[in-house]
Amino acid sequence: MKKRNVLNSPRLLELKKHRQRVLQRKIALYLLVFLVFFISTVYLYRLPVLNISEVEITGNKIIETEIIKEVVEQQITENYLYFFPKTNIFFYPKSVIKNELQNKFKRLKDINFSVKDKKVLEISMTEREALYTWCGDVLPEVNDSEQKCYFLDKEGYIFDEAPYFSGEVYFKFYGLSDVGRPTSEATGIYFSPNNFQKFITFKQELEGMKLRPVALDVTPDGDIKVLLSKGSTTGINPEIIFKADADFQKVAENLKAVLTTEPLQSNLKNKYSSFLYIDLRFGNKVYFKFK
Repeated sequence: MKKRNVLNSPRLLELKKHRQRVLQRKIALYLLVFLVFFISTVYLYRLPVLNISEVEITGNKIIETEIIKEVVEQQITENYLYFFPKTNIFFYPKSVIKNELQNKFKRLKDINFSVKDKKVLEISMTEREALYTWCGDVLPEVNDSEQKCYFLDKEGYIFDEAPYFSGEVYFKFYGLSDVGRPTSEATGIYFSPNNFQKFITFKQELEGMKLRPVALDVTPDGDIKVLLSKGSTTGINPEIIFKADADFQKVAENLKAVLTTEPLQSNLKNKYSSFLYIDLRFGNKVYFKFK
């Protein structure tokens, strides 16, 4: 009975109330400090001098500037947590903008950001150079004006649909990609990444032999067919055939030796329009055929 009375004594009750008032004051003070800090931060974050007022695009040649700007501005028009604008020069979403641009425009290779004159966001970029084309899984038997081709850069990256070109404007590649068969959207992958540089080196070797390669086909059977330029407008493309897993340098050396032997050397000079193929798939045995 005495213990209960002690716990409920006026002095202890007053002490409890005092402690509660102190705690409440501390909480109120902390909330006030936080509120002042938050409002000050939002104010500083929104200062015009610290926010992007203009976007400048440089380095693009094919992709229209206004289209790029539209994508960028979509990423910086909103706020972080409802209060902090994404236009702040220190916290604008650089990675998000870069990923969005590269996903939307496969032609873009390098993208760099800088803020100049305090409020101008400059985005400088380089576009991939179209050096070759990829024209499908299977080499067509006849020229097809409806054939859809895509541009490749020097690394074999497929990045944009190519318009139709008549003649032998771009060196063409055919066959499957090592990273999976392209579907309705062929861009954004590499053509045969494990062998692409070997293909280019072999093409250059052929050009050094005074031949004119115009296309390369990776067949489903594991063969490589390099098509040479036609001897006439009505002729067919002669082929250099070898195994995809062969030593490309050895194949080039064997071919170079064969081209200097007779009667092949004379036939190529005098009857090129009837030239059909040179087959290098059988080791040191080389087969060739004319019509």
